[in-house]
Amino acid sequence: MTTTTTLGRHTRPEPTSHIPDRSIYERRESVVRSYARTMPRQFSRADNVWMYDNQGGRYLDFLSGCSTLNYGHNHPALKQALIDYISTDGITHGLDLHTDAKAEFLETFESLILKPRGLDYRVMFTGPTGTNAVEAAIKLARKVTGRGLVIAFTNGFHGMTLGALACTGNAAKRTGAGVPLSHVSHEPYDGYHGPDLDTAALLERRLSDPSSGLDAPAAILVETVQGEGGLNTASPDWLRAIADIAKRHGALLIVDDIQAGCGRTGPFFSFEGMGFTPDVVTMAKSLSGMGLPFALTLFRPELDQWLPGEHNGTFRGNNHAFITATASLRNFWKDDEFEQDVQRKGRLLARRLDAIASGFGLSTRGRGMMRGIDVGSGETADAITSACFAAGLIIETSGSHDEIVKVLAPLIIDDAALSAGLDIIEESVRAVRTGSYGIAAE
Repeated sequence: MTTTTTLGRHTRPEPTSHIPDRSIYERRESVVRSYARTMPRQFSRADNVWMYDNQGGRYLDFLSGCSTLNYGHNHPALKQALIDYISTDGITHGLDLHTDAKAEFLETFESLILKPRGLDYRVMFTGPTGTNAVEAAIKLARKVTGRGLVIAFTNGFHGMTLGALACTGNAAKRTGAGVPLSHVSHEPYDGYHGPDLDTAALLERRLSDPSSGLDAPAAILVETVQGEGGLNTASPDWLRAIADIAKRHGALLIVDDIQAGCGRTGPFFSFEGMGFTPDVVTMAKSLSGMGLPFALTLFRPELDQWLPGEHNGTFRGNNHAFITATASLRNFWKDDEFEQDVQRKGRLLARRLDAIASGFGLSTRGRGMMRGIDVGSGETADAITSACFAAGLIIETSGSHDEIVKVLAPLIIDDAALSAGLDIIEESVRAVRTGSYGIAAE
């Protein structure tokens, strides 16, 4: 495993205070933009765990492109692989044609990811984003089973195109569809009604009762950790129960591993070691390793019932992403060293966040390197993340009311930088809780 851990003599960010000219964005870019509103700087370059603005300011990245940059910014091994490929006029775009880059990715994915885990999945190259992978998954489930209903869960997030959006719980995002979002039933996630109600048993009862009003589903779609929904974490027992329910009732179990996969929770797949195997897995985010658009839908071979071209898309053949994805697999997943280190950092992160939270009467959520603090309200969380950004830390919120301050640091971060970022979070929580920092301070 190769990582870049050198931070120089500084481990603290050095932000700038001046907001740059944004007139071109205000004049020409849609008002739909969001991250730029809470982080009003113009960024010019990035390296490892750092982003730099065009005024020379340096920011520690605890967002990682919303888990798209698990291996950090411009990792040298990935960058060099892409440079070498471009310099030899390698295929850039190839639809679904056979290419050297695709073959190398498939062979590497098979040998380093699937076979060591005893998994036999067909690989479907969908459109370039996570929502494309989800659309393909639910479409395949409906085709294979001949059923229409998909069971999703409260607080789930699966994408912004209509099929995936129908499976998403967030009301604000659903409202943007402008049309009815149907053929999905949103059932309570693990712990939704508190620790004393088994929501898997509740689902089993509804599906077993012919008068419950719940139709036989084509698929059950679930995240093992709900990234956008507030870092809610399902237990292995609950997930095994859901897998059994899907099998018993003739539905496909789809695990959405778009944000929780590629090592974010420790192992490559977030469901590893839990005692069940999904029928279908969706992946994107850090799959390319370098932030290039790349998504996959994986499924058992017997489910590969597509007709040629029945589901396609122009950008299924991002060969640049194949190159960096292959490099990331060879660099980080050839043995268990990287996984073990991520798990160690996850424990370190958990201890530190628990200490911060307990000091202010708060609680924590999440698993692995996908964790956060529940600060009680979106207003408080916004103030804390604003204070963090003023101190040079890039971080976001999640949850039903945006009440979770969410840490998605690059998995390659070293302990010094991780500690420095957590110091800023602690300082920001203290400043907001004591009233010495407000949103207007930025």
